[in-house]
Parts: sequence; structure tokens; C-alpha cells
Amino acid sequence: MPSARFPDAPPPVSPLRRPLPEEFRPDTRPRSAEPDRPGGWQPPTASSRRSAEAIDAALGAPSGRPYVTFAQPDTSAWEEWEAPESHDGHRRLRPSGARAAAVAACVVLGVGLIGGAAAGSWLTGDTGAEGARGSFVAAADLWHSVPVDELFPPTVQGEGAGPGGTDRTWTRVAVAPDSGCADAFDPLLRKALTPAGCLRLLRATYTDATHSNVTTVGMMFTKADAATMASLKARFARDGLDRRTDLMPRPYAAEDTVAAGFGDDQRASWTISVLTDAPVVVYAVSGFADGRTVTEPQPAEDAMKSDATTAPAQSGLGHEAQGLADRIERGLRKTAASATEQPS
Repeated sequence: MPSARFPDAPPPVSPLRRPLPEEFRPDTRPRSAEPDRPGGWQPPTASSRRSAEAIDAALGAPSGRPYVTFAQPDTSAWEEWEAPESHDGHRRLRPSGARAAAVAACVVLGVGLIGGAAAGSWLTGDTGAEGARGSFVAAADLWHSVPVDELFPPTVQGEGAGPGGTDRTWTRVAVAPDSGCADAFDPLLRKALTPAGCLRLLRATYTDATHSNVTTVGMMFTKADAATMASLKARFARDGLDRRTDLMPRPYAAEDTVAAGFGDDQRASWTISVLTDAPVVVYAVSGFADGRTVTEPQPAEDAMKSDATTAPAQSGLGHEAQGLADRIERGLRKTAASATEQPS
């Protein structure tokens, strides 16, 4: 007989003790020991979406909210934990074979690049310094080993060398015999060049296409080393020795030429260049072919300025001296470089 203490029918189930639907019950199926490999973001399944909607209904949350799942973290780049080799008792991750191989490849590549650079420097023997020294030494012998037509070509082209970028052509009218330097410079200029020592002096005189201007260009081969030439160049620049009218080179006047009357009083413009890559001082001095006296000579650098109004500037004699000296100097450097490259 049923009683109040033990009723025949089971008591009504409380809404809060109601059994969970099947989709809410925990998954008791055995899981594989192998973890899932990451596959990026995974869309929610129908079952997970229904579960979310049921939970929202039970909690009174609005339906239709997005349901987001996350992929497992990527651990493929690392192997499993293993015992450390050290004695500190901590475990460490060891990089996988692929990453270790990549690291090793980077190390090998870096070592290869450094080794290649070192090997290249060793094979070339520091060609920059050695080449400069070789060219300097080779230039010292050019005065007697190179034909005069190579040092002073019969015709020199001066593209853009004239005022306003006009072209110039110079024709050689005389070559002076190689000599010493005693009578080639004003006394103060000769004194200023004394530290370098005069080995040999080469000179030639040119005229322009109109035969109205004449220019003597010279190369003084010195006995100095590279350090002395560098010091001499610095002194000329510091003290302005290449701009003083009492330190001018002298012209070479050849008889029976348009330069026959080209003397000291006819000097109009000049330039002096102390080289540091060769034991040579290159200079040029220009004047009028008709023998007129110039009372106000002017350095080529000043006579080439657009606002210069002196007679040398208006006649383009600054361009004549600078343009011809530049091209003779370039030829000297080219010849010295060729001599250095030739096998001994």
C-alpha cells in the first residue's frame, strides 16, 4: 500500500534536476593519444550550434549570437619534451629537424659570405692600395719610357673646354728638349717646389685653331714619394701658391712658330696642379700669339668665372690654360695606368 513516506510513483522531477539532453552529456568515448593537428579555423558543427542555442534559451540570452571556435595551437615546429642534457633538472624544447636544418643553413651561408669576402681580399692582395702604389711608381719612369707624342699629342681635342662650353682644338707647335727645372719657373715658385725635387722637366707649346692664343704645358717629374707630394699639394692649397702672380711658370717660346714672341711679359693666365697619384706637377701658362704684353695676369680659375672682366678672361685664356692642362694630365694618368697593367 502506498504511503506518504514511500509513495508508489516516483516523485516529480524538479526542473532543475531534469536529465541533460544527449547533446549536453559529456563525450565518454575514448580519445586518441595523438593530438589533432592544427587545421586553422574550424566552422562550428550543427551539434555545437544547437548546444549553444539551447544554453542561450536556458539562460535567457538572445538567440542568434555568433559561435566561435579556435584551432589548436601549432606545435608542429617542436618535438615532444625530453630530458635535458644539463643537470639543472629543467626540461627544454628541442627544435624540430626542419627548423634546425634551416638554422644550420643560415649559419653556413653567413660563414660562406664572410669567408668569400676574406678570400677575395686575399686573392686580390688589397688591389686598391697596391694598384695605387704601382701606378705611382710606374708614372715616375714615363718621362723616358713613353714616346713624346703620347705625352704631348700633336693635336688635343677640348670638347666643351672653351667659354660657355664651346669646343677647343689645340695643335702642338713645339716640344722642348727634356731638361732640368732651373729656368722653367719664377724664383719663388722654384723655391716652393724644391721639397719635391726636380727629376726631369718636359714641355710643349700649343696654339688654338685661330692661331691667336698660345699655351705652354709642362710636366715636372719629381723625386718625391706619395707622402711628400700630398704634403706639397696641401701647402699649395693652404697658402694659395698656385694663385700668386710672383709664382708663375714660364712659357716655352720656339723660334719660327706662332709662339716665338711668347715670353714672361706675355703671360696672361696659368694653372698649377700638384698630383698625389703620380710624382708629377702639371702646369700650363697661356698668352696672346701676337706678343702683346699683359699687365694683369690672372689665375685660370679666376679668369674662367662668368663675371671676370680682365683681358685674359675676356679672351678665354683662362680656359685655354686650364683646358689643355686638364687633358694632358688625363693622358698622363691613363698612360701610367696602362704601364701598371702590363706584365713585367
